[in-house]
Amino acid sequence: MEKDLQLRALRHPQPPMPELYLRMRFLSRLSHGGLTGLLLAAALLAQTGNLESDLAAWRTQHAAELLKPDGWLSLVGLEWLQPGDNSVGSGSDNKIRLAKGPAHLAVLHLEGETVTLNPPKGGFPQDFLVAGALAKPQSLRAEPNKDKVAPRMTIGDLNLYVIRRESRFALRVKDAQSPSITAFHGLEWYPPEETYRVTAKWIPYVPFKTITLATLVGTNYDQPVPGAAEFVVDGKALRLEPVLEDPTVAKLFFILRDTTSATTTYPACRFLYTGFPTNGLDKPGELVLDFNHLENPPCAYTGYATCPLPPAGNRLPIALPVGERRYHQ
Repeated sequence: MEKDLQLRALRHPQPPMPELYLRMRFLSRLSHGGLTGLLLAAALLAQTGNLESDLAAWRTQHAAELLKPDGWLSLVGLEWLQPGDNSVGSGSDNKIRLAKGPAHLAVLHLEGETVTLNPPKGGFPQDFLVAGALAKPQSLRAEPNKDKVAPRMTIGDLNLYVIRRESRFALRVKDAQSPSITAFHGLEWYPPEETYRVTAKWIPYVPFKTITLATLVGTNYDQPVPGAAEFVVDGKALRLEPVLEDPTVAKLFFILRDTTSATTTYPACRFLYTGFPTNGLDKPGELVLDFNHLENPPCAYTGYATCPLPPAGNRLPIALPVGERRYHQ
């Protein structure tokens, strides 16, 4: 009998068991749970692998966005416009003096709620573009807290556009060769931690409520709040409210602060972006909050940003030791 079994084994050899299967079988034995333990072990291994690989890809993309020629690390100036003419250029006789570029670039005329682009004496420089076309006298679009709609004015490494904060207007200046880009030393992160990826209960607000956000430059603006996310971390029941920046984009924006802001993370706040809840904004559902994706606001990298501050309800009484750490120590 034993000899027959040996011959059968030689004729029909069994393939070696994959290493992953051996690991999971070992974990299942440790759990004393049979098939349930095996499945749990496999799920945990998959989650850990996905968390780390997905997070590494996101971090790489996050740094790449900051380092773009017009990313936040390129921001080198924020000049508030005064009523009347505001001359712009590198010459010492300009109201707004640039660190580089033509001595006389343009004149921004502010009257009421209208900003007009006019040429300096001698005309616009030949390579000065507005929204990709040769510069010409024109009104410049600037809507409150909607910087993306502002036409970009470019020349060489410089990218300039007008922003509006309440009734105030400013010229934002970016430089593709800014010191922050050329001296970039990488970002600081906490290690990934699966326990800070939670599934929250989504509580819709029908209709949306409106919240007033304060900013670091002393202005305020209103944003719609479509609901609240309720969740548990470290045994504590917590609640956060996101704002809906753009109704055409399925993205929620959480502005929050936790107790690590006193020591290891940016003091003002951090940001977290998520998709929409499982059943949409207007129905109860679930929403995944992965705090490993907490990121610094633009003002953590430059003193020329105008970042919102977290509303009172989004100032958490716990530590979230995950996500991005302070950029400047």
